[in-house]
Amino acid sequence: PLLSFSPPLLALPLLLAWLLCLPALPALAQGESAAEEPEDILSGFDDPLPEGTPEQPPDAVPDADFESGFEEIPVEAARPTEAEEGEPAAAQPFWDLGGFIRLDGSYNFAHKAPEPGQTDYRGLSKLRLALQLELSLQLAENWRAFISGQAFRDFAYGINGREQYTQAVLDQHEDEAEFREVYLLGTPIASLDAKVGRQIVVWGKSDNIRVVDLLNPVDNREPGLTDLEDLRLPVTMTRLDYYFGDWSLTGIAVHEVRFNKDPAPGSDFFPFAAQPPEVLPDDGGENTEYAAALSGIFSGWDLAFYWAQVFDDQAHVEDIDPGPGEEQALLHARITMVGAAVNVALGNWLLKSEAARFTGLEFFTVPGRTFTRVDGLLGAEYAGITDTTLSVEAVNRHLFEFDKALEQEPIRQSKDANQYVLTYRGSFLREQLDLVAVLSFFGAKGEQGSLQRYSATYELATALDLTGGVVFFTPGEGENFLLVSARDNDRAFFELKWSF
Repeated sequence: PLLSFSPPLLALPLLLAWLLCLPALPALAQGESAAEEPEDILSGFDDPLPEGTPEQPPDAVPDADFESGFEEIPVEAARPTEAEEGEPAAAQPFWDLGGFIRLDGSYNFAHKAPEPGQTDYRGLSKLRLALQLELSLQLAENWRAFISGQAFRDFAYGINGREQYTQAVLDQHEDEAEFREVYLLGTPIASLDAKVGRQIVVWGKSDNIRVVDLLNPVDNREPGLTDLEDLRLPVTMTRLDYYFGDWSLTGIAVHEVRFNKDPAPGSDFFPFAAQPPEVLPDDGGENTEYAAALSGIFSGWDLAFYWAQVFDDQAHVEDIDPGPGEEQALLHARITMVGAAVNVALGNWLLKSEAARFTGLEFFTVPGRTFTRVDGLLGAEYAGITDTTLSVEAVNRHLFEFDKALEQEPIRQSKDANQYVLTYRGSFLREQLDLVAVLSFFGAKGEQGSLQRYSATYELATALDLTGGVVFFTPGEGENFLLVSARDNDRAFFELKWSF
């Protein structure tokens, strides 16, 4: 069965999620005709802004650009309205320091005993202590800077014995220290905002599935344990936003070439026995990535159009020295995306949709050819139950001019790849306790496997939260190689976080 675990506490909310959201779940495209009808992939929403408040582009969610313990104040919001002109501006603090200290761990209770000489991943999988600091500087009335950095140390490797892990695992998983978001934000002229530096740009409407949201890579080293909003990695870019009426026009140049953080060879989530070396393009110059967006916010709905020319985060294997003794390497193709996203509010319902066309995709089993893929997403969110949110999202990724060779190992491609995500979120005890269930199914009928996460977060004290939960992986028929590699990685996890 797909649902290998259904706690009694969550069975009723999940059943309600199915019943409430089933009418809104579309029949996914199974051919080119369905994939070529963008009008079937439209819906969406953003509440209208209060009168006198400057509009923001729907993709530029201020809080999403901040992974901080304090709230970001966009430059546009600091501009005086007509009613405020002539009044003295409120004094702004020159600096604000925040951040968090977090201890999180996980315990694998499903892994089998390893073969002699292999790593034993049973039991304690992670015991990580992390510190993140965030400094906001108000440089002038319409200019400010933000600097954040994070460091962590995972003590599980020392406890279990470092000698049994590969050097790649220790290098990528045991400790890390890096700058995260570091940028300058300001208003050089009226109606124009500029943001330069390492930052996160959130595109699209989906909370769980990426379609047009492709500018920032994600941290996949331990999949399934964290929501998408906490996985994005900042990238150095220059962003300009011009506002006119209900619309905003965004132009972006990405100077830093950065890809996903995937499980290291030898880790419990690494799907292969080995992999070729990865060729990383140099930053800037002819490798600069470009993107643009046109966004509009209206009464009860919003709309956005996107274009991007970037490197594909998913690398493909390529022969770099054909002939006797040929060598292989992981390369990232340059791809182009054109897409759109729409939200519509209907009472207690929020309908969301995204569609995108990708060109320039390359795959190892069909060398010398590029492919086109169209992704279409439909979703619905219901908030008509007090302190409860139920949502469903479904996506179809249709690959055109499909070649049977794409179904070969090591990474099998499908002509139509489908995914469904059901989410339940409930708040109890005067918002001190939050329950979350996220069920993700792969395949037209879920036959290619599933990922299920159940968690609870309790506020122990002000700014001190304790989270606990479990994650289950079901490989299904085995076409999803990531789920196949995670079949024995069911685990319990916890997180203790103090924000300041």
